[in-house]
Amino acid sequence: MPRFRRLLRWALLAAAGLAVLGVIALGTVYYLVAPKLPDVESLHDVDLQEPMYVYARDGRLMAVFGETRRYPVQIEAVPERLKQAFIAIEDSRFYEHHGVDYIGVARAVWLLATTDDSRVPGGSTITQQVARQFFLSSEYSYTRKIAEMMLAWRMERELSKDEIFELYLNKGFFGNRSYGVAAAAEFYYGKDLDELALDEMATLAGIPKHPSSGNPLSNPERARVRRDYILQRMAALDYISDAEMARAQAVPMHATAHEPPIQLYAPYVSEMVRREMIARFGAEALTKGYHVTTTIDPQMQRAANQAVRDGLVLYDRRHGWHGVEQEFDLGADEDAEAARSRLRSIPTQTDMLPAIVLGTEDGGATLVLRSGRKITLGADDGWNDRSPASLVKRGDLVRVRRATTGPTGKDEPGATPEYKLTQIPRAQSALVSLEAETGALRALSGGFSFAGSKFNRATQARRQPGSSFKPFLYAAALERGFNPASIVLDAPVVFKDRRGHIWRPQNDGGKFSGPMRLREALVRSKNLVSVRLLDAIGVDYARKYISHFGFDEASLPPNLSMSLGTASLTPISVARGYAAFANGGFRVTPWFIKQVKDRDGAVVFEENPATACPYCAGGQHSAASTTAKTVVEGFNLGPVAAAPAPEPKASQPAETVEPPADMKIAPRAIDARVAYQIVSMTRDVVQRGTGTKAKVLGREDIAGKTGSTNDYRDAWFSGFGGNLVTTVWVGRDNFESLGRGEYGGRAALPIWIDYMRIALEDRPVAANEPPEGMVEVSVAANGSLLPAGSGGISEWVKTEDLERMQSYAAFDDAVDAARAEETFDIF
Repeated sequence: MPRFRRLLRWALLAAAGLAVLGVIALGTVYYLVAPKLPDVESLHDVDLQEPMYVYARDGRLMAVFGETRRYPVQIEAVPERLKQAFIAIEDSRFYEHHGVDYIGVARAVWLLATTDDSRVPGGSTITQQVARQFFLSSEYSYTRKIAEMMLAWRMERELSKDEIFELYLNKGFFGNRSYGVAAAAEFYYGKDLDELALDEMATLAGIPKHPSSGNPLSNPERARVRRDYILQRMAALDYISDAEMARAQAVPMHATAHEPPIQLYAPYVSEMVRREMIARFGAEALTKGYHVTTTIDPQMQRAANQAVRDGLVLYDRRHGWHGVEQEFDLGADEDAEAARSRLRSIPTQTDMLPAIVLGTEDGGATLVLRSGRKITLGADDGWNDRSPASLVKRGDLVRVRRATTGPTGKDEPGATPEYKLTQIPRAQSALVSLEAETGALRALSGGFSFAGSKFNRATQARRQPGSSFKPFLYAAALERGFNPASIVLDAPVVFKDRRGHIWRPQNDGGKFSGPMRLREALVRSKNLVSVRLLDAIGVDYARKYISHFGFDEASLPPNLSMSLGTASLTPISVARGYAAFANGGFRVTPWFIKQVKDRDGAVVFEENPATACPYCAGGQHSAASTTAKTVVEGFNLGPVAAAPAPEPKASQPAETVEPPADMKIAPRAIDARVAYQIVSMTRDVVQRGTGTKAKVLGREDIAGKTGSTNDYRDAWFSGFGGNLVTTVWVGRDNFESLGRGEYGGRAALPIWIDYMRIALEDRPVAANEPPEGMVEVSVAANGSLLPAGSGGISEWVKTEDLERMQSYAAFDDAVDAARAEETFDIF
């Protein structure tokens, strides 16, 4: 046999042997790998992670939560040229192969055999990349490559090309927490897909290769080189003309970071929503693409933000400059660029920009902002008539605010921005505003700046409400048999516990007014009347009764100090309690999530709140407690005058209505008649008491109560009007004093007024009609009943209280006035 033929035979045998071995090897690999491969049918119903969106009641975006930005799109919504850009760079034969591009595989094998590289480009189709993204790890091994190819074959049998391409475009990572091409388009260019220019499409197509180190923000030059190469590939494949390629390549790189367009700043509420959604739906609430609509009113929320900010700044100006935030030791050769690098981790708070002082001269100062801009403050741009140079030095971290140059609150066209020295207030504030009938939250601010402190003082801070707690105590007394005309002594009193400890409560200012009606005592916020009142009705009874407003009974002090508002309560709980007065006596629960939709628009949750319904069947009866049938010893509950018995005017029964079948009626907290009396009394607080500043609102339905605590640590105003209940608290997080004279009427009430001025626009005046079971009587200034038509002070009292008022002897002013000080057992 010729030598050549023998060699050829051996070559053929060797080839056949290798082929057999290859088949055996492939079969072995298939046997080992195939059973472990996942089911590609799951790709028909892929659950891509999407962030959670939070909206105001009118649909304005408040927040986006989630570790990833992703906005899945249908393949039909992807512009043709954008698809071509990805195909040109990733898989030019995508619509021709069946999952594996054998030409690309052969090229990759050749490169492995002819180079020293352990990893070579090519060989992975778009289908294979989808298989790897969804099912496989990123490890580089031949086993994974074979599994990837096998999955690609299966996917091509189960899915169409467009379905695979759609998964690819929605799954890929594009850097900066952006997943999917739609999220990338929004983040880098602030555009929808159909708004992208050709150069932008090519830039996006180049990102997945190096999403972190090669995106147009982290490395613009590298991204430009890859963009230009992709445009060349598109021209080579006749997707674009050479002229289009040249024009797109000539466009400078211009990507910038675009966060989702937040339309309403309400970070404290947004964080409440995030926590509530996780509590209801688990951690996956942030990745399921839920769309959450809240009860927040944009106009009211903006008013709340501004009122809190302005109120705290005004408070801070009253108390002068309190020093710089921080001091940096700037070197003599440290210029503005080096100095501003120290500001990277220091956030802006409201409109207060952080800045570092570079130097002072002629009363002014030169500073650098975080942006790198150098600004100069003149001698008149300081704080409370003090020049910047007298307050700061080189290296100080301070705050500045931009001052408008025009008279209308806007900069004049072409004017150079002006800045003023400012400081972050030492005090904090919380504002809660909700609908009295339903408890729907309309606005909430948990502090001066969420960037400065994420602690939500509206829901988390437990502070003493002081005298703003008194309406709850008075309600308990009115239920027990007192009425607004009842006389209680405002005089010194001493309480002693079993260990001999003495407690002498005092009125603010240390003055006493003797016997006075309860209405006057509340209007003038008399502490000693409150103490005697609580002692008269009993601490245990009062705690139980007041808990009907929604307070935890355990949070109410089990002693007479409760009368002075020493319970530790959150502002939102106080607002909830006041809602019972405004809505006719019902206990509502604050809520803020109106509706939740999934990514497909299906409603998965809709709130149906318990609603106050005074005119529903049975709505005017008390369910809180039983009216007392005996007078409390030592207290006059309404003396009888020497004149003939009056002929009282009775309230008219209200027509009852049948509520809708799906309406949930809120539970009754207190008697509707008690609620009416408290509303009447707290309206007087505004008309002629500690809340008279609120008269500036020009509405007759404004009611409320101020509150202050020892050493001016807390300042409150809680009130309502137009069926909107609002509570404002001001204090310091470290419980230090706000400063002498910082009562609720000075520190908190102006914030309340500024907010309510906006919130009550176009709201009708709320009526306060006496409910069924009340009679109108005339009383003298000392609480004595007067005959009908004889003048005096008009009061509406409960029907059963009128009988009691007619049954007891006149109050002996001389005797009680002479008892300058009495001693009671505090227990």
